[in-house]
Amino acid sequence: MARRDRRTPDATPETPTRRSQRRRSRRRPVRLLVVVGVVLAALVAGGVVLVRQRSSEPNPETLPSSAVGDRVDTRGGRLNALSLGPVSAWDPQRIAARADMAFAGRVFARTLTAYAPSTDPRAQSRVVGDLATDAGTPSKDLKTWTFVLRDGVQWQDGSPVTCEDVAYGISRTFATKEVTGGPTDALAVLAVPRNADGTSTYAGPYATGAAAEKGQAAFDKAVACDDRTITFTLSTPTGDFAEMLAQPAFGPVKKSVDRRADGTYDVFSAGPYMLRGTWEQGRGGTFVRNPHWSAASDPVRKAYPDEIHYQEGLDTQAVAQQVMADNATGRVSVSLGSAPPAIQQHITAVESLRERSVNPLTGVVDYLVPNTRSEVFKDEKVRLALAAATNRDAYVTAIGGGTAADPAVSLLPRAVPAAHDDDPVAAGTRGDAAKARALLEEAGVTTPVTFTVAYRSDPTADKAMAALVAGWRQAGFDPQTKPVTEDYFSTIADPRTAEGVDVFWSNWAPAWASGSTVLPPLFDSAINITASGPGRDYGYFADKELDEQMAKTSSVADHEARERGWADVDRRLLQQGAYIGLAERRALYVAGSDVRNLSANGVLGGVVEFADIAVVP
Repeated sequence: MARRDRRTPDATPETPTRRSQRRRSRRRPVRLLVVVGVVLAALVAGGVVLVRQRSSEPNPETLPSSAVGDRVDTRGGRLNALSLGPVSAWDPQRIAARADMAFAGRVFARTLTAYAPSTDPRAQSRVVGDLATDAGTPSKDLKTWTFVLRDGVQWQDGSPVTCEDVAYGISRTFATKEVTGGPTDALAVLAVPRNADGTSTYAGPYATGAAAEKGQAAFDKAVACDDRTITFTLSTPTGDFAEMLAQPAFGPVKKSVDRRADGTYDVFSAGPYMLRGTWEQGRGGTFVRNPHWSAASDPVRKAYPDEIHYQEGLDTQAVAQQVMADNATGRVSVSLGSAPPAIQQHITAVESLRERSVNPLTGVVDYLVPNTRSEVFKDEKVRLALAAATNRDAYVTAIGGGTAADPAVSLLPRAVPAAHDDDPVAAGTRGDAAKARALLEEAGVTTPVTFTVAYRSDPTADKAMAALVAGWRQAGFDPQTKPVTEDYFSTIADPRTAEGVDVFWSNWAPAWASGSTVLPPLFDSAINITASGPGRDYGYFADKELDEQMAKTSSVADHEARERGWADVDRRLLQQGAYIGLAERRALYVAGSDVRNLSANGVLGGVVEFADIAVVP
């Protein structure tokens, strides 16, 4: 079940962790993704409140989507980062929210690899070495990956960051009772033996006894250190392992400072900043320069401000108003939550505010899933007719217009290299009622075609669903809505729900910039559909040939070829009406007039980029 983040109550996506304990014994190991659906860190908070009818298309000349202003290399000053929060953890193996991962990864938490910061959205998916000298060397079969650590990387106490520190940090992921909340991809991909029930034979570094020693030996074989070289042995070919390693969960932890269950908000930095004092839940903390950080050992972070004051517990509207007022505090502040729609309209209308705001795509895509086991949508032509009848433009208008979202045919967000513009149904984003009726006629069904659609209900979602219903009725459908207000994703994952629902609304965001974190977790029937339910394949879509194609695509070594493969998988899904894309969400961030290098990183979730943000006197 996806947890809800109170920072984004209306647009929190349903994304993994994958249900590893239940699925590890299946045909092939499953990669566990980040719980991004749990915690979008206000990427779209406020962006889902209807204010007035607006055009669904943003104007790129007035709504910068990546970066604004001239770039500077000014060092010094204090930057205020203002957020609703709450931050759930700063422990690298416990961080789950994409925004928290992005902030930590640019400020204090380093990993073997990282996404290179760029003001060009097309370049933001480039993976580079961070703690490692490069993005790693895979074996021919993609089951062994080797990395060499950089010289000169130090913890905040001046001690070197070692290979053993990296291995120890990763080992903490296996301590599932003591270290909870973060992604557990390491359990799924590392070649550590499993018990008969699918659980790992390694219980993490805190376990004791003979079994624990045996488990530790197995882990040490899968994650082996030789001076500054670390070698990973994987249980299955993994082409995007370098991207996976960019998550803080694969970052180092110094064993001597690990407080196990008591260290949720501990920060022991290997990055440019360290936490001064302690983190105060609901209030925040101040990050100051790590005196042992060296720019020469860090190809990713510029670290321009002298300190970053992170303040949480602030309402998004109050934050936006404070920054827009541009008083002494507001001038050196940046909002980490998206401005509410009414304020978005003001920001886009005032040139001085437009010049210090960005409106990035977040990677969160809303979509619909026809239930292939229902009498209505077991016919592919009827599914395609529904896709043809879907007015995505009307949906975007209902959720706030062009600053809130872009119409989307595909589930692959723009920041993922596999993204494409193909529309196999060729009905456009406004829908084509005539084409839909023709498809229904080919299917030989009696119109109007009655069906039930379930969706997560709130005032904005109700309006958005009403906009879709209007288009479907024009095309020969008779939709009946089923609003769900509580425990939405656990409700639709219950197999009993599918007996009375023909279409499900859902949303999703990738864990890292690859189609592998979008399509298999949603449509690979081999890892989703069991006797206990559909997993996240809510429509019970099953195509063995596509399952095999996804497995083969995961093991393609060349990055570009692999992502082209995911685009091909997506086209086949669309051609069969496996799902209907609706919209990719946007956020709108505003900064004070003394903030420079304001940009957003689409690969990290459309969040404010802290790698090179600066303040000027």
